[in-house]
Amino acid sequence: MGIEYGGWHAAEALVLARYFMFTQVYFHKTRVAYDIHLREAMKKLLPNGLFPKPTPAELDEFLQWDDWRVLGLLAEGIGGEHGARLCRREHYRMVFRTNEIQTEADRKKLARVREALGDLIVAEMPAGKSWYKRDDTDIAVYGDQEGQKKVAPLSKYSNVVSHLGKNDQVLVYCLPERKPEATRKIEEAIHGLE
Repeated sequence: MGIEYGGWHAAEALVLARYFMFTQVYFHKTRVAYDIHLREAMKKLLPNGLFPKPTPAELDEFLQWDDWRVLGLLAEGIGGEHGARLCRREHYRMVFRTNEIQTEADRKKLARVREALGDLIVAEMPAGKSWYKRDDTDIAVYGDQEGQKKVAPLSKYSNVVSHLGKNDQVLVYCLPERKPEATRKIEEAIHGLE
């Protein structure tokens, strides 16, 4: 994609909108918990834990795996522990999250929390998402630079975009009934760092 110089602020806004959608919607703690449960329940529901391939030979079977079929199977109790948690809305609870872009101190704190929680941790989800890549896929901006018409990447114009880093945030989850215990252990572990 390429844009003219006058539109680079609109492109910057698009990049920021993607960033906010990921941090506030796609990587929201509750949505992530339900993703974990749905993924694990589907492994129990699907033949051999895999969707049929959308190829001519398996297309009819593939198309039968719609929302109604999955919801019906979950209601029948076929989705295992994760399917039951989905039906009862007893999802895992987030007990710890790192910063979006971790420092060395953040990584040490996470290690300390992992050690303190031990088997209380039932799931961890790393974001592992780059909001915007400053490489050959960087949005090209065509415009005047020093009196000449040139093409430069958006990250050369936008200070905000040039500082967007890869999100290496990690969310740590425990069972809902064990959240008070996990919270106490985290507090003890973190205060031990001070």
